[in-house]
Amino acid sequence: MKYQCFEVVVHAGIAAVRLDRPTELNTMIPQFWRELRDIATRLNADPKVRVVVLSSTGKHFSAGMHLDVFSSRDQSRYADPARYNVVRGESVRHFQDVISAVERIRVPVLAAIQGGCIGGALDLVTACDMRYATGDAFFVIQETNIGITADTGTLQRLPTLIPDGIAREYAYTGNRLHADRAREIGLLNEVFADFDEMMTAVDRTAETIASKSPLAIAGTKSALLYSRDHSVREGLDRSAIWSAAALSSHDMQKALQAQRGGHPAQFDDLPDFEWDI
Repeated sequence: MKYQCFEVVVHAGIAAVRLDRPTELNTMIPQFWRELRDIATRLNADPKVRVVVLSSTGKHFSAGMHLDVFSSRDQSRYADPARYNVVRGESVRHFQDVISAVERIRVPVLAAIQGGCIGGALDLVTACDMRYATGDAFFVIQETNIGITADTGTLQRLPTLIPDGIAREYAYTGNRLHADRAREIGLLNEVFADFDEMMTAVDRTAETIASKSPLAIAGTKSALLYSRDHSVREGLDRSAIWSAAALSSHDMQKALQAQRGGHPAQFDDLPDFEWDI
């Protein structure tokens, strides 16, 4: 499918998703949100996809929310301010749901970031499984600088990725978090000298993930996300249920045979989500 804001290519189990409006700094226009929801839904259902690499084009990963998004709701249509506020609240939930759809993709999502990752773009990358960046990358909770409270996921996810006090520092000040510091505090997995070096490394990691049992990887991601939001006991109980169902898979036998034979294992794809009902 052709997109205005993205380019999507699926090959050898890897879905390469690229933000593709470099001259507009990959700002998140209204169409961006519609397309991102569609992409996340499609990739989540695609049995061939085993890992997603989210990258960008141009000098900056994304300058964040475009002003057109803020003006997309015409308040003059609503005589009652309370009714307009209901609509505004549902708009925020819509954006939240789009970011969460990326987080819920059943396979890992790797973000490769160059230049600025600002406002809504930070919401997006905090919903990914791993983050990699070039040395010139920086992150900003831009909402603080324009007089509003970030409401699309950064304030909820960032404190689970870095120490709480540091997350609060950047949320309260709106200061830039530069790549080296972001790596130091755990937001980034690695920092690279330039874009090409970063993409080579990220693609190599994606290839490694794609070579594993997709059922095992999907189960691992599901367990990690669930455990983040639940107690240890609840996470262990859920893992027991998953294992009771998934240990009947042929993948363990295939993996062990491949290790003994010194060759890559060939695993079946994940099930698709196309039901005739």
